[in-house]
Amino acid sequence: MSDSLTKKLSFLDRYLTVWIFAAMAIGVLLGRFAPQLARVLTGWSVGTTSVPIAAGLILMMYPPLAKVRYEELSDVFRNKRVLTLSLVQNWLVGPVLMFALAAIFLRDRPEYFAGLVLVGIARCIAMVIVWNDLAGGSREYCAGLVAANALFQVFAFAPLAWLFLKVLPPLVGVDLGVLDLSAITIGSIARSVFAYLGIPFLAGWLTRRTLRRGERARWFDEKFLHAISPITLGALLFTIVVMFSLQGEQVLARPLDVLRIALPLVVYFGIMFTVTFWMGVRSGADYPRAATLGFTAAGNNFELAIAVAVGVFGLTSGAAFAAVVGPLVEVPALIALVVVVLRWKRRLAA
Repeated sequence: MSDSLTKKLSFLDRYLTVWIFAAMAIGVLLGRFAPQLARVLTGWSVGTTSVPIAAGLILMMYPPLAKVRYEELSDVFRNKRVLTLSLVQNWLVGPVLMFALAAIFLRDRPEYFAGLVLVGIARCIAMVIVWNDLAGGSREYCAGLVAANALFQVFAFAPLAWLFLKVLPPLVGVDLGVLDLSAITIGSIARSVFAYLGIPFLAGWLTRRTLRRGERARWFDEKFLHAISPITLGALLFTIVVMFSLQGEQVLARPLDVLRIALPLVVYFGIMFTVTFWMGVRSGADYPRAATLGFTAAGNNFELAIAVAVGVFGLTSGAAFAAVVGPLVEVPALIALVVVVLRWKRRLAA
């Protein structure tokens, strides 16, 4: 089953985990044998922001936001029960669960803790469409919920990041003392969100408004979006290569850290999908809508998490490293959940 599912993915999506591992390896090798290349890339900066890295992160976010079907938001807003369940799971349960898992598994590693928290509050707006299609979910509801998450994310991400990184950790006994908490303000996070989400959000929305009109709608959906899709992967891999070229020695010295970060992510994906799917079924949603609710709740916008981690904590930070592990784990985990939910579909039909 899993083999047949992966064949339905595009070549780039099917081997995303492989590409990320390859980018990590290339980055480590460049850091060891050509360290001057990374210094040149990071040396072209405005203030503390590397211009090439910032451009790459903005480009990384543009294709997913151009794909969001903002025009279908009204269809989802009509079903208040489904919309409420999705918003609660995405913007309350998901961030709280990831915060709890980070506190359990990574309370002794503040930077990894921060990276995982950023992943938890960055809701999925891109790959969820792929998983939803593979599982036979509702395309209309998926498009609408993704659009709702994209809009909500623009306004909610900064205050949630401030809440979960600065206000709540001391209340549960998590000491983030080694982190520069002065950098964690709503203003600083909002600036990163505007740069890495707001700019591509406006570009994606304007692209749809100007290019997807009348007879050009089919061309836009089938040709244009397909042509710009590889930009996301290219920009993501570029960021990973540069990041690991700068901290390759640390990675080689701490190979088990990847596993420590991956474990709570696996638990998170499993709990979020299972609970949300069955809550959808219990609330009266049919299988396609329940599957859509599950995948939109379980997936995360790792592109945004990486961008904000780099913008707030720096390219060589442990927070950025932890955010990079997100897509490494998400792809195989979500493919496994597609297999599981298709079996549940047969069970519901019976």
